[in-house]
Amino acid sequence: MGTNKSSVGKAVQRLEKHLATQLFQRTTRAVHITEDGQIYLSAARVAIERLREAEQALATNRAEPVGRVRVDLPAGFGRLMLPTLGALRARYPQVVVEMALNDRMSDPVADGWDIVVRIGHLPADSEMTVRKICDLKLALYASPSYLAQRNPILSLADLHEHDAVLFRSATGQLRGWSLNDEGQRREFMPTPALILADGHVLVEGAALGVGVAQIIDRFARPFVADGRLVHILPDADVAAPPVHALIPVGHRMTAKTRVVLEHIVQTLQG
Repeated sequence: MGTNKSSVGKAVQRLEKHLATQLFQRTTRAVHITEDGQIYLSAARVAIERLREAEQALATNRAEPVGRVRVDLPAGFGRLMLPTLGALRARYPQVVVEMALNDRMSDPVADGWDIVVRIGHLPADSEMTVRKICDLKLALYASPSYLAQRNPILSLADLHEHDAVLFRSATGQLRGWSLNDEGQRREFMPTPALILADGHVLVEGAALGVGVAQIIDRFARPFVADGRLVHILPDADVAAPPVHALIPVGHRMTAKTRVVLEHIVQTLQG
């Protein structure tokens, strides 16, 4: 045990005092365990064995992806992640993903999340480990049906003649567009036809032909691929705030959390 007889003897005496019973009969020649001591020894052996089993289970969980992983994502990323979860499940059948889609900043520690993914600049917080996932762009999109009914959009000046689908943030701010104008970033407030407070619904609104919307490129990509949106004025694209994953400090990166995080990274970088 890495200690001396005197220390062990004192520890036994403290234990006997705590239990209010004698665990050993002591003489000048020998020490014998009492009946109460045998009872306590048997219980202690069972408890120690259970602790060993628990340690082995924890080690297995760290080595093998097993268990539930709670993930909080911006709503727009839900459309990107959901089609990929079947492949994740096939590869790691013992991992269960609990996913919430939320554009508001969650508290990873207080809310019990294993991974929180957010877009934008993050507050300094010693309770979180931050991993950058990817960079994004803000770009203009409209549906083919909308573009067919309106005048062509060939320059930034043409945007004054078009309807817009705008986003209102959780703080209540109505977000205009940031545009690249020959190398200079400038702000532009278009004429709104529809104002939405949900990033996912914003993309749907543009795809339904309500007007032009400025959308994060990763959110719009599936809609462009299936022909529901058209990327317009690509020279006007600007950089968007990056995407980060937040993981509470002190939560040892278990195998289950690691594989889910890597899957998110691969999906959002793809």
